[in-house]
Amino acid sequence: MGLFRSGEVVGIAEAALEFALEASEDAHPDEYMGFLRGEDARKFDLDYEGTVLTDVLVIPGTESNPVSATVKTSMIPNDSRAAGSIHSHPNGVLRPSDEDLQTFGKGKVHIIIGAPYGKTDWQAFDREGNPVDLPVLDIELPEDEFFDFTQEDIDAELAEETGYGADPTDFRSEPDDEEWGQR
Repeated sequence: MGLFRSGEVVGIAEAALEFALEASEDAHPDEYMGFLRGEDARKFDLDYEGTVLTDVLVIPGTESNPVSATVKTSMIPNDSRAAGSIHSHPNGVLRPSDEDLQTFGKGKVHIIIGAPYGKTDWQAFDREGNPVDLPVLDIELPEDEFFDFTQEDIDAELAEETGYGADPTDFRSEPDDEEWGQR
């Protein structure tokens, strides 16, 4: 059995935290808001079970000002990897407000980042708003590709469908009349 219960959040990837710190600083003096997603710790060859926070989702239509950030709930993806929220307090206070606590119901961990947005200017909390320790993990995150195919894949599929030429990337030549008649 591992050191942690299955499903527990065991840490945050350093790259995800750095992204959120930079985004918070860029949003200053307004609040920054995002949502956390995680991956199974075993995917990173860690010796325990649980979730590693790996991604910060920025939700389109989020509105923010110096004292709040509001997310359009209809824009939040229904994601099995959802793990919590992350937002900034431009005033530097690293404890949840009453409004923050109302949003902490969903997710396992919630992070508040405070000005001046340095590497130690943040705190993680559980659903009830109690501070929790959350290790920063120096792990290599996989490169997610938006598309799982390349231009060469598209060209090869088109060549197969059309039957043109030995070079699947050469679509510049026109088929002769005989080839058109065969289609």
